[in-house]
Amino acid sequence: MTLKVYLSGEIHTDWREQITEGAEGLDVVFDAPVTDHAASDDCGVAIMGAETSKFWHDRKGAQLNAIRTRRGIEGADIVVVRFGEKYKQWNAAFDAGYAAALGKSLIVMHGSDHQHALKEVDAAALAVVDAPAQVVQILRYVLDGRLPG
Repeated sequence: MTLKVYLSGEIHTDWREQITEGAEGLDVVFDAPVTDHAASDDCGVAIMGAETSKFWHDRKGAQLNAIRTRRGIEGADIVVVRFGEKYKQWNAAFDAGYAAALGKSLIVMHGSDHQHALKEVDAAALAVVDAPAQVVQILRYVLDGRLPG
């Protein structure tokens, strides 16, 4: 049984690579949003035409990215949402809520400094972790019941 995992959230660290590399050999397929920040921001105007207002420029990009994100979350067995240290990831909070509303198995990853701010998001998750290695351990356990070590 191939496990489909969608990796959502912050794009400024290598947490996705840590998970995909750690999961090598497991029957897992990963999907994610576009992590090239400029491409993600500009996809709407690149495809549908320029806008004079930054609001409409951003809206076009957000709507196209939402198509990709919804497809990824809807097709996933597990959704992992990472909240980073440096930036506010409002889209990550939406992704977590959307996944939970669809009944997807949700894993939330963040540091202890976000614990209070994300308490409602954490409450919707089936697991809350602070490191990519813990996500890999969860995937291994889900697939074959093996514990770490």
